[in-house]
Amino acid sequence: MARKFLIRTFGCQMNEHDSERLAGLLTADGLEATDDLDQADVVVLNTCCIRENADNKLYGHLGHLKSLQDAKPGLQIAVGGCLAQKDRDLVRQKAGHVDVVFGTHNLTRAPELLRRSAEVGPIVEILDAPDPDAAADHQPALSAVRELPYAAWVTIQTGCDNSCAFCIVPSVRGPEASRQPDDVVEEVRTLARRGVTEVTLLGQNVNSYGRDITKRRPLFADLLTAVGAVEGIRRVRFTSPHPKDLRPETIAAMAEVDAVCEHLHLPVQSGSDRVLSAMRRGYTAERYLERLRAARAAIPDLAVTTDIIVGFPGETEDDFEGTLALAAEAAYDSAYTFIFSPRPGTRAAAMEDRYVPAEVVAERFERLRVVVERSALLRHQARIGRTEEVLVEGPSRRDPSVRTGRTGQGKLVHFAPLEGGGPTIGSFAEVEVTGAAPHHLTGRLGRVTAAPRHRPRLAVAAG
Repeated sequence: MARKFLIRTFGCQMNEHDSERLAGLLTADGLEATDDLDQADVVVLNTCCIRENADNKLYGHLGHLKSLQDAKPGLQIAVGGCLAQKDRDLVRQKAGHVDVVFGTHNLTRAPELLRRSAEVGPIVEILDAPDPDAAADHQPALSAVRELPYAAWVTIQTGCDNSCAFCIVPSVRGPEASRQPDDVVEEVRTLARRGVTEVTLLGQNVNSYGRDITKRRPLFADLLTAVGAVEGIRRVRFTSPHPKDLRPETIAAMAEVDAVCEHLHLPVQSGSDRVLSAMRRGYTAERYLERLRAARAAIPDLAVTTDIIVGFPGETEDDFEGTLALAAEAAYDSAYTFIFSPRPGTRAAAMEDRYVPAEVVAERFERLRVVVERSALLRHQARIGRTEEVLVEGPSRRDPSVRTGRTGQGKLVHFAPLEGGGPTIGSFAEVEVTGAAPHHLTGRLGRVTAAPRHRPRLAVAAG
């Protein structure tokens, strides 16, 4: 009987994709996936270190796994990902029952490390830079075990060359390293032949993709065009861009390539120029809004989402009022809002004397939520009566009698299925929007369609 593995993932889309790749590697090594912790012979925690409670979550999980391991000798526990890269030997110092610790640069070696650990005991292997051979090999991505068979993550770039004061990603993911465009496009072609219709291009700063290859301008707009032309690919998404690197040619590609979804995630982090400077973001609030206006002018029906940090060290009431004003003017479709969390090794962590009191941060966080949800609701209400093309994801988690799907803008839509249970997961359906809430739409199912999307194009000025 094959040994079984379970992977628990913390963090961003890059971590989710890494877990899919890891699942494919472990499956190829002869293990079987399970969702039942009691059935698992191998448990892998793929970690994140962006926020402070990431450490607490990890060691809380490891404490629970210790009791399971005591009751089930032979259970292997592995810790990988960003927190493992950062903490290294500290993981085993805090949790001596962990069998394998691996980092962000050697994920492909996890199966071998688990086999060796079973023979020789605990192993900690952290590389300070990616293995060039492993980085060039995209087979683990092609063999990934995906949650949705019709949708795939495609890594186009790892690492980051920015120096945002609050972010530890450059320390754990390394400098920017772009894959060759031909390799990315060939991977997408292979995925399309396997039935994938939606791809999401991943990078820590996708706008700067290819800058390390050409030593001149980024190649992201060219890549969007090439991937959007792959036969069988109907939707192309990407995350995450950096506002300072959002170039006119990227906006033009989004406007002109039918497959590229009309959704832009553009993290602003703050609406205060003083705070943005302290964060080392490289733009002002007005410069951000200028680029947002340019994108909306060029791309019909564009949905815009963002990230905002509340309580960055030294944030005053005036600074926060600037954030509220920008959020109101930007009229976001949704926003991921975070309370500042100091990460050891970052510039912001050293600003302890300027930390904002927790009760002040909580009050500001709530005020921001009201502003964001108000604009989200208004934008959703404006869609009532429209017919949206929805990519069907499956039954609702809360109500299995309801189907869910997403529009090209990335909006979640709930609708009643056809009699007999259709439409099928991965199909495209037309849904008339009948209701709206801040975080989702509701609708009435029309016909299931296989026709490609086409949307009107607007001219985009260069420069």
